[in-house]
Amino acid sequence: MPRGAYQHRVRFDAPGLPVPDGDGGYTQGFTPLDPPEWFASIRPATARDLEQVAGGTVVGTATHIVECDYHGGVTVLSRVVKLDELRMFTVDGVRNHDERDVTMSLFCREQL
Repeated sequence: MPRGAYQHRVRFDAPGLPVPDGDGGYTQGFTPLDPPEWFASIRPATARDLEQVAGGTVVGTATHIVECDYHGGVTVLSRVVKLDELRMFTVDGVRNHDERDVTMSLFCREQL
């Protein structure tokens, strides 16, 4: 995908330390990756997208596909925050295109 297609400014977050919630439990906090801000393409996932790439794995529940330059810190524990609209996406799958560390696709579920 050409870089000009990366029109959305996003932030990648990784799970941080658990934070006490005041009721005896804990809440999972997140911290920005380094570098935190990235440009990406975000589009709704189609059944065809998921069928071609996922092959029946957990990413079959993805609602969106995020495509961007490779970021080595992004894993299935990460989340993507679309900064211009403050939308959040949970990463369910990561595809490093051709295993070249150049571009990647993230299979995500939008957090509502």
